[in-house]
Amino acid sequence: MNEQVIWYVARSAGIVAWALVTVSVLWGLALSTRALGRQAPPAWLLDIHRFLGGLSVTFTGVHLLALVGDNYVYFGWRELFVPMASEWQPGPVAWGIVAFYLLIAVEATSLVMKKLPRRFWRWVHASSFGIYVLATIHGFTAGTDIGNGIYLWASVVSVQLVAFLTVARLLIARRSKRRASAPAPARTQVASA
Repeated sequence: MNEQVIWYVARSAGIVAWALVTVSVLWGLALSTRALGRQAPPAWLLDIHRFLGGLSVTFTGVHLLALVGDNYVYFGWRELFVPMASEWQPGPVAWGIVAFYLLIAVEATSLVMKKLPRRFWRWVHASSFGIYVLATIHGFTAGTDIGNGIYLWASVVSVQLVAFLTVARLLIARRSKRRASAPAPARTQVASA
């Protein structure tokens, strides 16, 4: 068996995990901006969002396990879970570790969402943007595929899509807040003759 198979598994699982985080964030933004329709989304659309998040955790796990099994660069449990502990590119690896912790927090709180205060859950869930940003930085700085044109263009397009939908989401929230705080129009009574 080729010695580099585990390295290829680590790289590909990391890229797939990043792609799943990206699609999950985009899907969540599409749901929250009502880009998929004005009515409340059907439950299955929300289930797809949850499924994508769960898959991203799974592929992140494969990425981490493959790094432990790889012989090219040493990654023990300490190097995988303690920021700045890796001798190989400690800063870029730390971005990935922090993204992993945020991912676990978002997924864990999503599983028990109904038992948590809604405001707390929203606050934790908003860190999904942080996951996306940190994972993207991790892929650009620690990953070895940045020279690949397809990976580079996919990254650039994803950043633009996430930025566009994030701005749309913020504008929609701002408009909704303004409507809620605006005084109700005064009603005029018609004088009876």
